[in-house]
Amino acid sequence: MYTKKITDQIEGDLKAIADNGKYKTERLIEGAQGTHVIVDGKEMIMFASNNYLGLANHPELIKASVEGMSKFGFGTASVRFLSGTQTIHRDLEKKIAKFIGTEDVILYSTNFMSNLGLFATLVNEPFGSTEPWKDVIYSDANNHASIIDAFKLCKKENLDKRIYKGGDTAMLAQFLEEDKNKNYRNKIIVTDGIFSMEGTMADLPKLIELAEKYEALLFVDDAHGIGVMGENGKGTAEAQEVFGKIDIISGTLGKALGGAIGGYIGGKKSLVDLLRQKSRTYLFSNAVPASIVNAGIASLDMLEADNSFTKKVKENASYFRTKLEENNWPTLPGSHAIVPLMIGDAMKASDLSKKLFENGIYATSLSFPVVPEGEARIRFQLSALHTKEDIDKTIEIIKKVW
Repeated sequence: MYTKKITDQIEGDLKAIADNGKYKTERLIEGAQGTHVIVDGKEMIMFASNNYLGLANHPELIKASVEGMSKFGFGTASVRFLSGTQTIHRDLEKKIAKFIGTEDVILYSTNFMSNLGLFATLVNEPFGSTEPWKDVIYSDANNHASIIDAFKLCKKENLDKRIYKGGDTAMLAQFLEEDKNKNYRNKIIVTDGIFSMEGTMADLPKLIELAEKYEALLFVDDAHGIGVMGENGKGTAEAQEVFGKIDIISGTLGKALGGAIGGYIGGKKSLVDLLRQKSRTYLFSNAVPASIVNAGIASLDMLEADNSFTKKVKENASYFRTKLEENNWPTLPGSHAIVPLMIGDAMKASDLSKKLFENGIYATSLSFPVVPEGEARIRFQLSALHTKEDIDKTIEIIKKVW
């Protein structure tokens, strides 16, 4: 039962969140996701979605989704190793593997689950040996919350963690050098391809160089890179000319590729098979619905046939970033569709976001713990479907309410 003590604790936490300008409001959108949405009967320009390619309401994906459900049903009603894997799931896994440059891919319900499942399996499992072991993970400080939480599932006695500053490959190299004679079973370098709060890229060529020198695995979460980066949207590795050279890649269907759900891990066939055997977040989660899977196949078909979506979102992001810089508004350098307006103070960022919303601009403020304390920001996320008029109007409104 809810005792007064528990109730007071909950309400106290909520009050503290609100008092510090960090209370997150979930607004009700009346209809489909897009560059323009309706909230409380008012049209808003949307800048808070991962709908980078504008596919979240694309008629071809909706058609593919309906066709997938019509043929394969609403769901599998169980996990894949029990109730069977539908052919469409393997079709998508093979297609993603080819698209991202890995031998094989395994689908998860979300990318959060894929990251949890990967590290819990890699670190916690003895791989056929009963001898004591310890692994070490070298993780970028700006990595996504799913990666941070994945480490929490790893047994402390089996894992050392070395956290290097965001993008600081010199610090990473120092850690690797210090550990080169330690008797670790595995060394794993862990990074986002695109850092979701900054819109900046990891230096994958340098990370590959360090991984090869110190015999470490390289893991890249490219959830925000796939569909956006590279000439053909094949991700951060394509953009940096190291396509096919990443050991393990995780990603999602929930951002550029239609914006629904579904995550994946790509790597060697043997790794994917091990995850099918031992990854708990795969083994004990229902299969991704066929409607989502068929739409995922359709989204990849569209990208392979036409890279104009990827080109357009980059053009929009570059134009928006240039406009911020012309007005001397603080942002971060980059080429991704994530363009943060750096504010610093959480309360000020929250207040500016509210004023933008009142003027028809849907852009969300982000503060601790989502970003480091003192680095609150409003994150603008550009889409291929934003028009020049949308961006110009937004700049004028920022001037008005700044």
